[in-house]
This record gives sequence, structure tokens and C-alpha cells, in this order.
Amino acid sequence: MIPEKMRQLLPEVELDPSVISVVLCSSTVAFLVLKWMVKKLVQQRMREARRNRVRALGLMEEAVQQFKQKNPEVQASRILSLPLVELVKKLKEDSLSPESVLYTYMDKALEVNRDVNCVTDFIQECVHLLQEVKAQREKGLLYGVPISIKDSIGYEGHVSTCGLGQYLGYPEREDSVLVKVLKKQGAIPFVKTNISQCLINYDCSNLIFGQTVNPLNHKKSPGGSSGGEGALIAGGGSVLGFGTDIGGSIRLPSSFCGLCGLKPTGLVLNSSGLNSALQGMSNFTGMVGPMARDVDSLALCMRALLCDDMFHLDPTVPPLPFNEEVYSSSTPLRIGYYDTDGYFLLPPCMRRAVHETRTLLQEAGHTLIPFVPPRIDYVMNELFMKGLFADGGAALLEKFELDSVDPNSCSQINCYRLPFLLKKILAFLTKPLVSYIFFPSVPERGHVSHS
Repeated sequence: MIPEKMRQLLPEVELDPSVISVVLCSSTVAFLVLKWMVKKLVQQRMREARRNRVRALGLMEEAVQQFKQKNPEVQASRILSLPLVELVKKLKEDSLSPESVLYTYMDKALEVNRDVNCVTDFIQECVHLLQEVKAQREKGLLYGVPISIKDSIGYEGHVSTCGLGQYLGYPEREDSVLVKVLKKQGAIPFVKTNISQCLINYDCSNLIFGQTVNPLNHKKSPGGSSGGEGALIAGGGSVLGFGTDIGGSIRLPSSFCGLCGLKPTGLVLNSSGLNSALQGMSNFTGMVGPMARDVDSLALCMRALLCDDMFHLDPTVPPLPFNEEVYSSSTPLRIGYYDTDGYFLLPPCMRRAVHETRTLLQEAGHTLIPFVPPRIDYVMNELFMKGLFADGGAALLEKFELDSVDPNSCSQINCYRLPFLLKKILAFLTKPLVSYIFFPSVPERGHVSHS
């Protein structure tokens, strides 16, 4: 039936019901055909992206081979064995050349990628950036250090796919704030790394670049969503990398791959400058943070990032420079800890790690105080989950109207697609059962069992 307003606009027009049916059917068919064509275009772009990656990695390998032929004396194993702090020291004192370090890590990244499928793009501009860095008057804190960045971190001229084919073909128009600051500190981004589809899965797989596996065990996942970073660094193909994290996307890959990772509370996502790939998906973005092989590397990285350039370029980052006095202080600390929060079920190995760390800190003279975070169920259910899915997952599901869902994300996405009423009913029915099975005895507030 035509709405009353339409009748008022077209008072003299007599519409045959059969004509209306034909128009509606034609519109529906046209819409379905258009949607099919767009999906075919997305699939074509995904195939093209895979071919582009092969070409880019081929150029990367060609550049490495040319450097090796001209510089056979470079000791790659020695360079790869250096921790970040020592590597920077040798670069600044010119006992190592930035060229030898960059091409050594390019070569190792190619080797790791063949093993675990973690690199999605070669940043060819790194060769020219190397010369610009060498010409800088002052050597930054990360002078000459080759770094890797997660797919979703913006780099001018390169695509941030977020694991979705529909964003292929739209390269970034400028560097993200994070990349700008890293460049000013002398770092050289040279590859982008793989992620989980839409950055919301704890695995690392998407339909464009496929599955990334753990370098320590190919039958295991490197974690997600920054799994490509975790795999590359753990395999030795990068000395410092950057991921993003809201629910564990830095911390989980770091844990799975035996690395150190930091989710800062101040470096918000617009420091990574995602382009239109994440417009409408702000609920699924998080903090930018470093990943490396040791804590000293993370500290050096934060010294470099918490600088005037960062504060000027991104006003959302609190202007708090790295406090060297606090970091280097030997004053004993009062440290709170817990080995369970009564919400998440932890394996014995994780609780053991907490207690081993507690013992080491106590032996170092610090005071350790056990506690349980208050109202964790409220924080998780009412604040975190409802904040993360404030729109009921509508913006996220909209992304899959043009993209197919990766098999590793199917169960997760299908859950989001359930009708709201059905979700409420299932939650009501299963919550008591889950609580009884997994959390039969929740620790009392302020007390932690050490058994």
C-alpha cells in the first residue's frame, strides 16, 4: 500500500497494482544483481591483493640478494642476536651500518614469512627512508631500527585492510601519527603484518592473506588480532613491532609467542590513524602498543614515543613524558597482585607464573599484596561488553554484507547475528549453568588462595 504522504504528493496519479508489483520486483532484482557484482569485485580485488603481495615480497627478496652480493662480509647472525637496546647503541656509534641491519632483517622476515605466513606487505619506501634517516642531524632514540607494523596501522600509499576485501584499493593518504613519530625517532618501518578478520578474533586469519601460524608450533595459533606481529618477532624477523589492543590483541599474541607486549593506556588508536577501513567500527578499536623480545625494548620504545612530536600531533594522548626517575628508581614498591578474578577461568600455568613473579619481586625487596578486583562481573558485562557492542554489533555485521566471513570467525559472527530476544533468553538460561560449572567457588573479596 502506498503511504498517505505519497498519495498527497501524487493526487492525480492512478497506479495499477500490477505496475507496483513489477517495479518492486525489478528493484529487488536490480539490488541483488548489484550486490552480487560488488561481491565479485571484492573477490577480484582479494585475488589481486594476493598477487601484489607475491610481487612485493619478490622485490624485497631481490633487494636483499643485491645487498648480499655487494656486502658478503655482513654477519647476519650477529645482528639478529642483538637486543634492541644494544642494537641502537651500535647503530649510533657507527659500529653497525643502518643498511646492514635493515637488509638483514628483511632477509630474516622473508624466511619467517615462508615458514608461518605473517607478512602482508613490503614497505618499499624503507630504502629511501633509510637515506633520510642517515641524513638527520640528530639521531633519534630508534635510529636505524627496522620495525614492523600491524596491517591496520596507517602508512601512506599502503592499504589498511583490517582483513576485509572491501577496503582493498584504498591506500592511506598519509602516515598515521604513530608512523610519523617513529620516523622522527629514526625508525624504519619495512613490513606490515597479518591480522584476524575485523581485528576481533583471538586467532590470526582472514580470507585475503590466509592463516598465520605460531613459529614455535605450527599446529598452534600465534594469537590475535596482532598475530602477524607476534609470529614475525618470535621468529626473529623483527626486533620491534606494533599492534593494537582492546581485549587482548597485543597481550595474547605476546603470551602465545613468548614475547613481551605492552598495551598503554594513553596511546589511543588515532595515533595509528586507521583510514576509512574502520569508520563505523570504532567500537572494535583499541590502544596502540609495542611488542618485542624483552622489557628493556618496550621501555626504550615508550621513551621514543612519549615525546613532544606525539603530543603535538595527537592531542588525545596525555602530554606525560616518560618518567626516567620512576622507571630507574630502586625504591621498594608496594605491588598488588591476584591469581584469579573469579570471572575468567585460568589454567594452572598462568597462576603459577603469577606466583613465581611474586616470589621474585619479594626477593628483590618489594611488598606484594594480594587482592581481587572488585565487581569484575559488572565491569565485564555492563561496562566492557556493552561498551564494545553498544550498537548490538550492527556496525560490525554491516561489514559482512560485502565480505564473506572467515571460517575461524564464523561461530563468533553467527553469535552476533542471533536476534536480540533469543540472546537474552539464552543468556538467562545458560548463565547459572556456566557459573556452576566453571566458577563453583568464587574467592572472597580481598582474599586470594595460594594453594
